[in-house]
Amino acid sequence: MTQSPAEEALIEVVLAALADPTRRRILDGLSTAGGGTATMLAQDLPVTRQAVVKHLAVLHQAGLVVARKIGREVRYSVAPAPLATTARWMTDLASEWGRPLQNVKRLAESGE
Repeated sequence: MTQSPAEEALIEVVLAALADPTRRRILDGLSTAGGGTATMLAQDLPVTRQAVVKHLAVLHQAGLVVARKIGREVRYSVAPAPLATTARWMTDLASEWGRPLQNVKRLAESGE
């Protein structure tokens, strides 16, 4: 389970961005709607539009969203690649933890 320094940095930034529940809700909203604006997202959240813009900036810095200016609006959409990299790391980690736990289970069941 070895990542390159770039992958390690990406995973760290993604996990930090996803640590905030509002940012997770923003990603969910963008994913469900297929994209949207800060104004649209703020309608479904208990925070101001300005707060949503700040959260979107963090998500953008983490590479989790892509911003496109269309006229006077900025539309955001989910960028899945950083999530996929982080999910692979988590899957690998769970797999590594699973091996010792399987050994403990096997020993416990065998009565050794």
